[in-house]
Amino acid sequence: MLLILGIVLGLLGPEIKQETIQPALEVLGSVGLIMIVLEAALDLELQRKQAGMIGRSMALTILEMGGTTLFLGLLFHLTMDASWSRAILYAVPLSILSSAIIIPSVEGMRHEMKEFMIYQSAFSDILGIMIFYFLAEGFAKEHNSGMEWITQFGWTFGVSVLVSAIFSYLLVLLLQNIRTQLKLFLLIAVLILLYAVGKMMHLSSLLVILIFGLTLNNQKLFFPGPLRFLLKKEVLTNLMGDFKLITRETAFIVRTFFFVVFGYSIDLNSLANFWVIIYSAIAIVGIYVIRTLSVKFTMRQPKAILTYLAPRGLITVLLFYAIPNDMVITKFDNGILLYVILVSSIYMAWGMVRVDEDTPQRPIRESIGAIIAFFGKFFPEKTAEEPLHETASSMGDAGFEEQPLPHTSDWENPSEEDSGKRND
Repeated sequence: MLLILGIVLGLLGPEIKQETIQPALEVLGSVGLIMIVLEAALDLELQRKQAGMIGRSMALTILEMGGTTLFLGLLFHLTMDASWSRAILYAVPLSILSSAIIIPSVEGMRHEMKEFMIYQSAFSDILGIMIFYFLAEGFAKEHNSGMEWITQFGWTFGVSVLVSAIFSYLLVLLLQNIRTQLKLFLLIAVLILLYAVGKMMHLSSLLVILIFGLTLNNQKLFFPGPLRFLLKKEVLTNLMGDFKLITRETAFIVRTFFFVVFGYSIDLNSLANFWVIIYSAIAIVGIYVIRTLSVKFTMRQPKAILTYLAPRGLITVLLFYAIPNDMVITKFDNGILLYVILVSSIYMAWGMVRVDEDTPQRPIRESIGAIIAFFGKFFPEKTAEEPLHETASSMGDAGFEEQPLPHTSDWENPSEEDSGKRND
């Protein structure tokens, strides 16, 4: 809705060059990124019993991001005459889930599912941004060997974790000792400053935000034993509610303006381009097929709703604007970016309406057929008519027809015949 509002304003308002809007998008994107990660961190509770869930969310993130990056990198390399380095750099932003869309979308879900998706979207943001800048800097220094490249990354990551931990403790102590009434936005300003300084020093600045949020929300874990005497529990307890509220409201405002401004800057002529539609269709189907397979292989009891929760958004756009000029793929059109964001958001919304949280994931063959059938509706038939026809014939009607689920009462009061079938 925000993107469409921006597009309408762009049609009705004066024409503004991309170079004029881009600085505003970068500022809004950076502030939004900080607030989104902070919002996610303040909702995460670290407990020993959650270790398995955290591990599965990390495994799903790594498998999905790796598979999507390789698939899209291969697509750009083979069809756009791009080098492998450029193709991979373009593929990374499109492999990152949008926590800006996921976090508010899962607010009404059960606590377990909500927490899992917050973890996964936060991991996706952090890892995706780190990998993107790691690759961008590494590709710019082609004379370095692969070992030196990995060593530099490890060193940067280690320093980032150490610096983030130190500043997180200092910020918690600072927050509880500020006596002025204007303390919460002051703290946010300090976080933005730390993010900017860390980025200038080529550190993983988002780790400061993430670790600070986790430290503030898990005080018993990060302040064990004698360190507990440093905390003023009553002060922090009173501040936490207001701080979470301000963080959510600020993140919402920044996201709103970002997507409206991005929609304002879109060139609608590119959306009618035949090849843009072709590339978008292939990319979107590939993204969700990989998502389906990743969920199947990493979850003990994969749920169908997880297949739909993979939108792209703010992080993807922000990183695309950060691609160095010497790494640009001339044949890549930003219309592909818009199609992926719009269709993935619509697909998520559609899935959340039609699928219950407890619905198990269907067999892979049926799931892939349903994905291809759904996305085929968004594009002209001539762009994907032959592949879709072949897929339908090979998979049968099961991939395209909805199988009705038993009513709840049928499971609670099963007949003898139904009970025997389920036992079989």
